[in-house]
Amino acid sequence: MFKEEKSLSQLASEYGLCPSVLSRWRTAAIDGLPTLFLDDNQGRAAERAAHERQLQELYAEIGRLTTQLGWLKRKAGIEHVSS
Repeated sequence: MFKEEKSLSQLASEYGLCPSVLSRWRTAAIDGLPTLFLDDNQGRAAERAAHERQLQELYAEIGRLTTQLGWLKRKAGIEHVSS
């Protein structure tokens, strides 16, 4: 697939890097090649949708916690003090 003219050890020595780092980078590059030129709009849209779902879940949790806190304050007789 790729023409390797130098070994990882040679490249690492030449550029002052650890051979294991170069090996990980090479593996990551080869693994990422199949999707490198795909339309990234689908990936971004999926990320945005996941982010929106997470936001909605967090806002729902904030609402539940706020309701519980208000209930506990009423039961404990703690009055809301405004500054």
